[in-house]
Amino acid sequence: MSLVNPEKEIQPFVVNLTGINSKMLKNAPKFYEVAKRIVEITEDCILVAHNASFDYRILKEEFKRLGFPYKRKTLCTVELSKQLIPNQESYSLGKLTRALGIPVSERHRANGDAAATVKLFKMLLHKDLDKYIIKDSVKTEQRSRISANHKEIIEQLPTETGVYYIHDKDGNIVYIGKSKNIKKRITQHFTDTNSKSKKIQLQVAAVTYEKTGSELVALLKESEEIKIHRPLHNRALKRNSFTHGLYTYLDNNGYINLQVSQLRKYEKPITTFTNRQSGIAFLNNILEKHELCGKFVGLSKGHTSCFHFDLKQCNGACLGLEPPEEYNPRANIVIERNRYENKDMVIVDRGRQVDERSVILIQNGTFVGLGFFDLNHQINNPEILQSLITPMQNNRDTQHIIQSYMRRNYKRLKIIHF
Repeated sequence: MSLVNPEKEIQPFVVNLTGINSKMLKNAPKFYEVAKRIVEITEDCILVAHNASFDYRILKEEFKRLGFPYKRKTLCTVELSKQLIPNQESYSLGKLTRALGIPVSERHRANGDAAATVKLFKMLLHKDLDKYIIKDSVKTEQRSRISANHKEIIEQLPTETGVYYIHDKDGNIVYIGKSKNIKKRITQHFTDTNSKSKKIQLQVAAVTYEKTGSELVALLKESEEIKIHRPLHNRALKRNSFTHGLYTYLDNNGYINLQVSQLRKYEKPITTFTNRQSGIAFLNNILEKHELCGKFVGLSKGHTSCFHFDLKQCNGACLGLEPPEEYNPRANIVIERNRYENKDMVIVDRGRQVDERSVILIQNGTFVGLGFFDLNHQINNPEILQSLITPMQNNRDTQHIIQSYMRRNYKRLKIIHF
């Protein structure tokens, strides 16, 4: 990055705005000295800028003076912000980034403004559930640039967690997937010999992706966007990809009982499982961890003591040796930890970079959406939190995804209750 000598005096208001004066530009290169490098680094690229028409017009004018017809496709983050983040008080870079909790250093200097615009653009890509930006970009690429060489596509992919989109030559999304290692998963698509993979291999013209850092974010985005785009090679997500649920009832002696059974039509489960085996594994885990009774979680049958009492892993609730007043609080911990009905909370997980975290918003037991925030910003500000969040659909699939992920990663996740 370099300052450029405009070969004329800097106007006072520009000095006050940027802190750049004529003395600082005395030894800076002139535009013609950096023009070749600008052409090289922007070749086959889309220029992204806040108020892109202004920056692009200046570049074209400078190249015109050199007799060079400079043409590039542009994307304006002002226009995209108005479309994807409506009802903001101002769309100036400073006020918009402040409202969205995006840190800005060296305001009105190229380095600081560019870094802030990059973070804003990442947020806009995240909020663009219709994938207008990506699909339009792929579609308008010169056909000579769209490589049919699978190896070349793979080389450009990250080995990180995220959602990937396989496009045909017209930019249409033909497959959506998620992976903890995008490059590895796409390599499998390009080398597998099953029917679906062979069809994808014939159609693929480009692969785009969105890093999520968090596997939970990737799972939720994959579920949502398959429903939105209905890609040709995605099997429709089964609405009931989970078959069993955890239910509770109070028995005649006042003990809380937990039970895994098939989903009941008119009764809401505490949490859900993909199959019965997954539910039984969960029961065995909580039985040991919370010192629960095998009989009261449905793992022991009969009218005498449970099997786990004989192993000295049960405190004798099944024989009435431990009263409900002592037993039930431990069962309630399991219930409260695994349901989010009527809860207002935020689930904080890994972000896309070291200094970033992802956030999943639950309001009144309903999944509202997700987003990302920098570690140096507090997310307990409701206005900033709402701006960060990309609204998403709440349904049984999202409930199952969130609850299942929380069960598996409870110790690592940070959960903030409001």
